[in-house]
Amino acid sequence: MKKNYNIALVGLGNIGSYLFNFLMKNKNYLSNKNNSNFKIAYISAKSKNKKRNFKIKKKQWINNIRDIVTKKDIDIVIELIGGAEGPAKKLVFNALKNKKHVVTANKALISKYGDQLSKIAERNKVNLEYEAAVCGGVPIIRSIKEGLIANKINRIYGIFNGTSNYVLSSMDKDKTSFQETINKAKNYGYAESNPKSDIDGDDVASKVKILSCLSFNSFLNKNIHVEGISEIDNEDIINADKLGYKIKLLGFSEILNNRLFQRVHPTLVKKTSYIASVNGVLNAVIIDGKPIGKNIIQGEGAGPAATTSALVSDISSILRGNIKYPFAISNDKRKKFKTGKISDLYFSSYIRLNVKDKYGVLSDITKTFSRNKVSIKRVLQSPYKNKKNSSIIIITHSSKDYHIQKTLKTLAKKTYIIKKPKLLRIENG
Repeated sequence: MKKNYNIALVGLGNIGSYLFNFLMKNKNYLSNKNNSNFKIAYISAKSKNKKRNFKIKKKQWINNIRDIVTKKDIDIVIELIGGAEGPAKKLVFNALKNKKHVVTANKALISKYGDQLSKIAERNKVNLEYEAAVCGGVPIIRSIKEGLIANKINRIYGIFNGTSNYVLSSMDKDKTSFQETINKAKNYGYAESNPKSDIDGDDVASKVKILSCLSFNSFLNKNIHVEGISEIDNEDIINADKLGYKIKLLGFSEILNNRLFQRVHPTLVKKTSYIASVNGVLNAVIIDGKPIGKNIIQGEGAGPAATTSALVSDISSILRGNIKYPFAISNDKRKKFKTGKISDLYFSSYIRLNVKDKYGVLSDITKTFSRNKVSIKRVLQSPYKNKKNSSIIIITHSSKDYHIQKTLKTLAKKTYIIKKPKLLRIENG
């Protein structure tokens, strides 16, 4: 006999509206697939009177979302409001406390309060599902929880943000400036009107923190090194191309010497590598584990269709009666790792110095690198048109990040340096 589930859908933006239509059109198909019946019993959003391409029944609408969590006939709450604080936080916390299953696409909320929410869900034997919070249509959460359960993961990294990936790959392909490309992304709907969290790396950082928990059976660790892409210009794109690289904004999480290293930064990757070929708004997640080795999952990272795919996967898990721990294992078995600092890691690096073109500059630069224990692998010098200034590109051998940063601080004080030295780390994996 099929079980019946009542759903409350909160938030009717692009994603909420797309999901509503999808569930209505595919109701019978999904009910048969999951051997359960469901109906969207209640809906709540900012505006009741906003024009939408579907009708909301009078009985479905709830003005105050606080009333949702106390209704006894609601089994599943779908939160699509967004944000780590405010209404979204209250709704999800209270829904779980009132023994409702929760499905959310809210990465900010999960990356900040996931540990607390997980404990409430586990205590009340309800699901907290968040596949849509990380990489949209890439089923990475369920893959780690279920498909890759036999594997011990030691590293997870990749392209976790479609907006930044679109910007960098478009700058490379179309030779447009950073600002021109951002504007184009907004026009195409690939970037928000304020894409700050995408460009600054904060969006990727939230996803890295969530993936760390799942990959290493750990609690959330909020210590993460974050750099965005706003400093990348056409000169860097051209230089990278000449040197045989592409620039990508990557997120990394790995365990080294029993310490957790989490970082987000623009990275040079070899043109011949798989990740260099992932362009546009696509995301790609690369998992290093045993016994599987390297596993790659790629797909659309954002947008209503991709997000709906992930949301429906989560809803279906609940409809099948699968009560699971939010972070794959019980809270009392999760670990706390000490935090590793990026300054302790070793990288080959791309360093760009804009200098006054005069005698002795290059010699002084190489001596500064040597004094700070950084070995130079390659040097390219390109005079600018006015010939008074030039750009010096240095590729280093693998060196400790601390020593590289120390070198750049020393160089920044030199009178021949025109503007702040630029550093991009190189991923040789």
